[in-house]
Amino acid sequence: MSQPTFGKRIKELRTAKGMTLDQLATATGSSKSYVWELENKDPPRPSAEKLAAIASVLGVTTDYLIGREDVTLADAEDKAFFREYSQMSDSTRQKIRAMAKLLGGKPEE
Repeated sequence: MSQPTFGKRIKELRTAKGMTLDQLATATGSSKSYVWELENKDPPRPSAEKLAAIASVLGVTTDYLIGREDVTLADAEDKAFFREYSQMSDSTRQKIRAMAKLLGGKPEE
């Protein structure tokens, strides 16, 4: 079974999140027709800026979208989350760490 193309990955992620073409277009500063072309044209040629915006909205890495990483979707989502986490304030990161400990069943230090 071959890996999904760039367009198929965008469509799969978009639909899994319950997003319409319009919603993804608006969230990435694109037009609906542009997003449709990315999902349906082969090979697509998005700018690095658009690719980064789409990956951010869909919660994955750009490398995952274009198939350069041999990682699972879960790995790509984790990397995208860590990128967001690293930009949060110290107090927010402390709260997230405390929540993770509670959810993981580990006692707080």
